[in-house]
Amino acid sequence: MTVKIDKGRALDGINLTPMIDCVFLLLIFFLVATRFEEIEREMSITLPQASEAMPLTAKPKELFVNVSQEGRFIVSGQELGRTELYTIIEQAAANNPGTQTVIIRADKRCPFEHVVVVMDLCNKAHIRNYMVTTSEPERGRANE
Repeated sequence: MTVKIDKGRALDGINLTPMIDCVFLLLIFFLVATRFEEIEREMSITLPQASEAMPLTAKPKELFVNVSQEGRFIVSGQELGRTELYTIIEQAAANNPGTQTVIIRADKRCPFEHVVVVMDLCNKAHIRNYMVTTSEPERGRANE
């Protein structure tokens, strides 16, 4: 005696043809788009040369501002006053608008007000990405 199992009619009405058409259209689109990209790279053109050329995806250089124990500002080995430091920070912001990073390296014995001065100058130059660095504790002295 055979047993008849009723599988229902839910799957009888699904038409897969439109979905298969969409998949084929997407496949053709991506194949054609990839081919155009290859053609643009294969074009024989001579690019101009520049001595200071950099790729467009290069990250802007970070500006390091060192603050000595006495509160002196040192950038690239040069000791600067407040106005000179602001000029350099402002120029860096103009060269890399919205992406300039300033890293403040202050001596641990330096009064914090000198670090605040650098932060204030960064804010005036519309640089919001600044940070104060620290060093890792030496092994064995971490618990002191």
